[in-house]
Amino acid sequence: MEGSRLGNTEFMSKFAIIGAGSWGTALSHALAYVGHEVRLWAYEPEVAAIISDRRENSFFLPGIFLPENITPTNDMAFALDRAECVLTVMPSHVCGSVYKSMLSYLTKDMLLVSATKGFDAECLMRMSQIIHNVMENKFTPRIVVLSGPSFAREVANGDPTAIVAASEDAESARWVQAAFSGKTLRVYTSDDVIGVETGGAVKNVIAIAAGVIEGLELGHNPMAALITRGLAETARLAAAMGARRETLAGLAGVGDLVLTCTGALSRNRSVGIELGRGRKPAEILTPMREVAEGVKTTYATVEIARNLGVEMPIAEQVRRILNNEIPPRDAIRELMDRSLKNE
Repeated sequence: MEGSRLGNTEFMSKFAIIGAGSWGTALSHALAYVGHEVRLWAYEPEVAAIISDRRENSFFLPGIFLPENITPTNDMAFALDRAECVLTVMPSHVCGSVYKSMLSYLTKDMLLVSATKGFDAECLMRMSQIIHNVMENKFTPRIVVLSGPSFAREVANGDPTAIVAASEDAESARWVQAAFSGKTLRVYTSDDVIGVETGGAVKNVIAIAAGVIEGLELGHNPMAALITRGLAETARLAAAMGARRETLAGLAGVGDLVLTCTGALSRNRSVGIELGRGRKPAEILTPMREVAEGVKTTYATVEIARNLGVEMPIAEQVRRILNNEIPPRDAIRELMDRSLKNE
């Protein structure tokens, strides 16, 4: 990376985007329109083929034209060849395996950007921790995490959006800020990687609970209370993990939480709505084309909180609902019946 590029959004770089779901496709669209060369890797060969043929990802983001400086591929080696920045946008549960498959193609000159929002349910790690673990025996990677309130379709439509790029390396965060920012996408920087990743992960758990309230048709009062107390839970966990509480008052915290709990495009909220209407988790999740990150992240969040001695009653009740241990209405009632305390 060239230091002279910082703050200049008009340079052109080579990006490899690993993951051609709705969010990966939207980010490729945004980067291409800024002027970068993008290679978009799709796990499914048919996705790469249809993007190449139609200039549209009709599987995951239909109706959005993808410009010619986006090259779709199913070939990992080709996607990563000479990339300056590798942006990974995959479900959290496959982050480790995908990075292992990329390992032989990655070099120390590449900047790694993670746009996955979730915890790994098996190893209970954040995505940047998983990346470090995979890479540590080869070289120490420069990692930036990207998060904030950002529905893929709205970003692809060019609706004004603000997100945050967090890294322990300030120069790397500023490079991402310069490279990604355009007329409709504004990027802020942060050095609180833990806070940004935790906010991006736990908001999906709270969004399931918000959907349950919507599905039960309980009104606006409990929704406002849930979002507020959900933010408190998230901040408690983040602080216990080593983050700054004030980070959760920003884009990756309250910003993403409000969007995901109230927006109709939220997959996690949609899962919660169906749970509130009485459907079982398996029948909701089986036909879904894309992952609702909050489901697996719920289990990881509860386990991490227990290990750290952090009280997270909303996340606990979401876990019980997903496990078919309690009906959604009873879960809400138990939250209301908890012992009284100071806010």
